[in-house]
Amino acid sequence: MNAGTRATHLVGVDVGTRSVRAGLFDASGEQLAKAVEPIRLRREGDRIFEQDSEDIWRALCTAVRGAVASAAIEPSTVTGIGFAATCSLVVRDRRGEPLALSETDGTWDTILWMDHRAQEEAALLSRLEGGRRADVLSPEMQGPKALWLKRRRPELWARTGHLFDLVDFLTWKASGSLARSHCSLACKWPYRSGAATGWRRDLLAAADLDDLLERGALPETGLPPGRDLGALTPEAATALGLTEACRVSAGLIDGHAGALGALGPHLAAGRSRRLALIAGTSNALMTLCRDEPRADGLWGPYGDAVLESWWLVEGGQSAAGELLDHIIRSHAAGDEPTPALRGRIEDRVAEGLRQDGPGFARDLLVLPDFHGLRTPPSPAGAKGAIVGLTLDESFDGLCRRYWRTAVGLAAGLRGILETMEGEVGEIEALDLVGGHAESPVLSQLYADMMGKPVQRCSWPDRTLLGAAMIGAVAARVYPDLNAAAREMAAPPGELVDPAPGDPYRGDRDALSALAAQLRSSC
Repeated sequence: MNAGTRATHLVGVDVGTRSVRAGLFDASGEQLAKAVEPIRLRREGDRIFEQDSEDIWRALCTAVRGAVASAAIEPSTVTGIGFAATCSLVVRDRRGEPLALSETDGTWDTILWMDHRAQEEAALLSRLEGGRRADVLSPEMQGPKALWLKRRRPELWARTGHLFDLVDFLTWKASGSLARSHCSLACKWPYRSGAATGWRRDLLAAADLDDLLERGALPETGLPPGRDLGALTPEAATALGLTEACRVSAGLIDGHAGALGALGPHLAAGRSRRLALIAGTSNALMTLCRDEPRADGLWGPYGDAVLESWWLVEGGQSAAGELLDHIIRSHAAGDEPTPALRGRIEDRVAEGLRQDGPGFARDLLVLPDFHGLRTPPSPAGAKGAIVGLTLDESFDGLCRRYWRTAVGLAAGLRGILETMEGEVGEIEALDLVGGHAESPVLSQLYADMMGKPVQRCSWPDRTLLGAAMIGAVAARVYPDLNAAAREMAAPPGELVDPAPGDPYRGDRDALSALAAQLRSSC
C-alpha cells in the first residue's frame, strides 16, 4: 500500500505533565505542524499532585485545532487520531462527571502520575504480591492509587463510578467508548499480560479491592493500541475542529508512544538491539523483545503492551527534568526554568566542559533520588542528597549544581541499563526521545555515561509520531502497527558517539557508596 501518496492526515496527541502537544502528520510520517497548550497542576507538599481532566481536554482540543490550522489542511482529511498520555488516574462518578479529590477551587479529579500519596498502599500491595523484585508496585501505578481512594476517602469511593487511566479517559471523551487500552491495563493496573492475561483477582481480593472493576467501570480485557474505537462523537469533533469521519484509536501511555515512534521502525527492519530513552519530566528506558525475558529488577515484562507479539521491559526515574527544574528554582541565582534560562545554563556548562572535561564541578556529588526511586528494587523512603555545598550563590554555582544533578541522573540510568542488559542481552545503541533530545550537552552526557551511541530523536517528535501511528491503524491507513511503524518511520537523527574509556566511572562508584550510606542511616 503506497499510503504516503493518499490525501490523508493523522493527528497524534501527547498529554504530558504540564502541557498538551498535538502533531499533524501525513501518512508517510512527515510531521507537518505541532501546537502546545499548557495545563494546570495543583501541588500540595512533596507527595500530592493533581490535575483537572476537563482542563486537560480543553487544552487538548485547543492544541489539535492549532496544529491543523498551522498545517493549513482541510480538517476533513484527518482520518485518524491517536492519544498518548501520562499514567494519571481520573476519578468520575456514575454519570461520568468529575469527582473532586480536594476541597479547593476547581475540580481536581485527576491524581497525577507523579503523585506519591499511595506509598503505604503500594507497599501493602507489594507484600501481598510477593515473588520477584519486579513485582514491587509503585505509588505511581493505578492499583495503589485506587486502594488509597478506598481506604482514605471512603465517601468518595462510594460515589465513584468510573476510574480511567488518563489516556483511556481521552479516548472515552473522543469516541464515547469505555474500552481500555491493553497498554494502560497491563503496565499500570493489577492486571496480567501474556499467556495468563486478565485481572489479578487474587490480589484484588486480598487487598479488599474486589469491587475495583465495578467502581471503575473497568472491562475484563483491554484492546491493543491501534484498535479502532469508533468515530469521533459529534461533540468531540466540534471541540477538536475535526469531522465525525475521524477514527479514534485505543491509546498508549506517553512513554510507550515514544518507544513505538523510536523503536518501531527498527523492529520492523529486524533490528531489535535498540533501547529507547524517553527523557523529559521523568526518565524511562524501554526495550522490546520477541521472547519473554525474566526482567528481574525491572518493570514487566508486559506482553503486547506496545506491539503485538513483543514483550516490553522498562525502568526509569520518577523525577528527571522535574528535578533539574527544581534545582534551577531552588538556587539563589535561579528563577522559573524557562527555555531561555535552561539554554543559558547549558551554554555555561558546555564552556565548563570544554575547559575541564568530565572533571567539571566534580567537587559536587548529587544523588538524584529526590522523589524516590521508580524501578524495582525501590527502597521505601529513598531520598536524594547533595554533597560538597558551599555558600556560592552565583550563576556559575547554579550551573555547576545543575550539571552534577544531570550526572547523577545519568549514572542512575547506567545502572538500569546494566540490569536490563543482564536480562535481555547487549544493547547496541539508544534512541533518545523527549525534551532532553534537544540538548547537545545532555545527549553527549547520556552517550558518555552509557558507553553507547545515542541517536537524538528531536524532530519529528517521536511520541507524537507513535500516537499518529496508532491513529493510522485505527483509520485503516495501514493494516497493523508493524506496517505503520515501517511506512511512517522517521529519518534518523544525529548520532552522538560516546567518549573513549569510561569518564564517569568514578562518579558512579561515589554515588553508589553515598546511596548505601544514606539508606543505612535512614
